[in-house]
Amino acid sequence: MSLSPSRASSYRQTEIVTLLRKSGRVAVEELAAHFGVTLQTIRRDLNELSEARRVVRVHGGAIVASGVENLAYEARQLVAQPQKRLIGEAAARYIPDNASLFINIGTTTEEVAKALVGHSGLLVITNNMHVANELYGKESIEVFLTGGTVRRSDGGIVGAVTVSQIEQFRVDFAVIGTSAIDSKGTLLDFDIREVEISRAIIEHARKILLVADSSKFSRAAPVRIGTLSEINVFITDRLPSPAIAAMCEAWEVEVIETGGPDEGNTTDA
Repeated sequence: MSLSPSRASSYRQTEIVTLLRKSGRVAVEELAAHFGVTLQTIRRDLNELSEARRVVRVHGGAIVASGVENLAYEARQLVAQPQKRLIGEAAARYIPDNASLFINIGTTTEEVAKALVGHSGLLVITNNMHVANELYGKESIEVFLTGGTVRRSDGGIVGAVTVSQIEQFRVDFAVIGTSAIDSKGTLLDFDIREVEISRAIIEHARKILLVADSSKFSRAAPVRIGTLSEINVFITDRLPSPAIAAMCEAWEVEVIETGGPDEGNTTDA
C-alpha cells in the first residue's frame, strides 16, 4: 500500500536530512531522481525543511543546518569548497614570507595551508594534523604541531596541553576559522575545547585573520568564541548584508571578498 502524500513527504524529508548529514550538500535534480518525484516536489520539501530550520537552501539544493552538532569532517570538506579555496589563496597572499603564525582546526584553514606551500621562512604552529601534513615536508617552512588529545572526527588536537603550548608563543598572524557567525557578529563553534584553543590563539597573535565563507552566516552553533570586533582581517567570499558590512566598518575590520559561486542564492536554475 502506498503512503499518503503527507507521510510520503515526511519520509522524503527525513531521508533528505540523513543524506545531508553524510554528504553536507544535496542537489534538487539528484534528489528528484533518487526519490522518483518531480523537481517541484523536491523544492517544496526543501523549502519546508528550510522553514523548519533543518536545512539551509542554496543555489540548486540545500546544505545542512545544525545548532548543536557539527557536520562530519568529510561533509565539511565538500560544503562551499570553491569558495574556501579562493579564501585560502587570498589569506596566503596576505601573509608575507618570514612570518610566524597560528593555524587552527577547520577545512577553510586547511585551504590556507595548501596555499602557503610556496612561502619561505614561515614558522607555523598548529593543532590541525591536516595542516601539519600539508606543510611539514617543505624545507622552507618549520611546523610545530601541538600536543594534546587527537579528535578522531577530524584530526584536530584539543585539550589543556594544547592551550598551554599555544600560550608559549607570540606570533605575527593567527589564521582562524569558525563554524557559525550570528547577526550580531558573534563567532560560534561546537566544541568548548576547540573554543578555548581559539581564544588562546587570538590572545597570542599580533594580527587575527578570520577565514570563513558566507554560509557560516546561515548556520548556528552553541559555544561563543568572540566577536568580529576582535578580528583584524575578515576574508570571505562575500558579506551577506549591508548590516554586516557596516558592522565590520564600525569595528575597523578589514574585509577581503574573494567572490566565487553564490552559496546563498536559493533560486534553482
